[in-house]
Amino acid sequence: MTADRSDSPDMTALADVILRACAAVGNTQSALLPLLHAVQHETGYIDDAAVPLIASALNISRAEVHGVVTFYHDFRRNPAGRHVVKLCRAESCQARGGAAVETVAVSRLGVGMGKTRGDGAVTLEAVYCLGLCAIGPNALVDGRPVARLDAAAIDRIAKSVNA
Repeated sequence: MTADRSDSPDMTALADVILRACAAVGNTQSALLPLLHAVQHETGYIDDAAVPLIASALNISRAEVHGVVTFYHDFRRNPAGRHVVKLCRAESCQARGGAAVETVAVSRLGVGMGKTRGDGAVTLEAVYCLGLCAIGPNALVDGRPVARLDAAAIDRIAKSVNA
């Protein structure tokens, strides 16, 4: 279940975030990626309400902004959980048992891939290559790499995010 959208920032606060970000990165079309990163850093995700504001600030179409937000996996369109677990789905990790680890993670964490658990405790996402191929399968847990994943490692991760 994805997080509820009722916690969207109010429009005045959102506009303020976008204006501050524009002041920092500029307001030309080339500033779109840095602006999106700045907004996500401030708010935790790119709210749908931000898309027309960003488009207006950069004098580009809403479709262009939406296209970039939906193309890049690092941009969130919903708030993330308090803990973010990213499982590597690259070929090397898959060859080393990544699919089985993913099945265990979904079960132990109680959330599907690409979703945030209903209590907001954890978000489970895919990532494509962490550069730790020789010691996979791998994950990022709250930004920290965790290698050689197996059921026991997933149990430790589940315990840490549920604490």
